[in-house]
Amino acid sequence: MQEFIITTPEQLKTVISQTVKDELTRHLQAQLQPEPTNSRENDLLTRKQAAILLGVSLPTLNEWSKTGIVIGYRINTRVRYKRSELEQSLSQMKSSKTKFRA
Repeated sequence: MQEFIITTPEQLKTVISQTVKDELTRHLQAQLQPEPTNSRENDLLTRKQAAILLGVSLPTLNEWSKTGIVIGYRINTRVRYKRSELEQSLSQMKSSKTKFRA
């Protein structure tokens, strides 16, 4: 961190505006950087988002959660699903359908 000796109000204004500008630039650059793929895999999805991803209705998702086809995580009064686990369950369901047809 830099140390400043400020002697006039104009200098104070310049230091403040430069500091704010630097912080905003740093924040915007951090927002614009793409997410690492690992964090996307660990996304927690709502019931509605999970149902859309799997292409099923909410009652079907609820039934699949009860039977253990997909795993839901209760966070307080909400249920969340890990994206990576849903995608893995989806691929297992697709492969099991092809086994029965062969």
